[in-house]
Amino acid sequence: MNDAMDVKYFHVVFTVPESLNQVCLLDSKRFYSTLFECVWSVLQTFGYSHYGVESGAICVLHTWGQNLSLHPHIHCIVPAAGLTLKGNLKHITKQGKYLYPVRMLSAVFRGKLLEKIKRQLKQNNQLRQYQSLLDDVWKKPWVVYCEPPLGNAQQIVKYLGQYTHRVAISNQRIQNIEESGVSFFYKDYKDNSRKKLTKLSGVEFLRRFCMHILPYRFVKIRYYGILSSKQKDLIKPFAVKKQETKPIESKQERVSRLTGFDRFQCPFCKEGFMHTVELLPRIRAPDNLLYKKHQSDF
Repeated sequence: MNDAMDVKYFHVVFTVPESLNQVCLLDSKRFYSTLFECVWSVLQTFGYSHYGVESGAICVLHTWGQNLSLHPHIHCIVPAAGLTLKGNLKHITKQGKYLYPVRMLSAVFRGKLLEKIKRQLKQNNQLRQYQSLLDDVWKKPWVVYCEPPLGNAQQIVKYLGQYTHRVAISNQRIQNIEESGVSFFYKDYKDNSRKKLTKLSGVEFLRRFCMHILPYRFVKIRYYGILSSKQKDLIKPFAVKKQETKPIESKQERVSRLTGFDRFQCPFCKEGFMHTVELLPRIRAPDNLLYKKHQSDF
């Protein structure tokens, strides 16, 4: 949070159609990397074209839906600011609710991602097999979700924490585990986000859960543009100023401040101070010795 800029931030979510899950399962590592590249390319392009600045983003990959189905999407936190060609920070002032036009984001994102996927499939001699699927996906509208500004740096760090360490399903959502299967709750977004209960066999539950185990050493949180480590020094002058923290007051300092009495001062000369020489450990006599002593008293 010390490196966060004191500007507004927007939450943007890039999703892909369910039909592309077939392509994703061919090589999930390559697909997710391509997804990151296209998301940042779109945000960077819109920063240049709309405001003439080098933008930035914190991107977090999620791969699951509420029912543990494969649903790759990337959550992005985008600051309403950027660096100009002269190296000055430019604040983006928006009268509307959204940082960029959502429909334009969707169209450009669709074009960039499908172009890269076609190129990769062509290299693997698989384009003919999936050409009809890609043609159908191109005809459908894609979904890019954008929220109004989220607030200051403290709020954005708290908000982002909800997405960084999530797993496919939490223990709270699982209602019961038995031989016949696993029962868990999910939100049905097609039915006004109502909470519903579903049940999967043990094998199917594990199959869906394992789909969301990311490839080895894959980075699911990435920083781009002015929020990357390479440009961290450039935005330091615009970061949120640290609040001066008061030193922690000890119990003795608090007693002296409230009562004016210093228990370490010599009570006789009122000039010298007593110092701790040794701390004697707390001990007690063994139980059998105490028992013998009580017997001798009688």
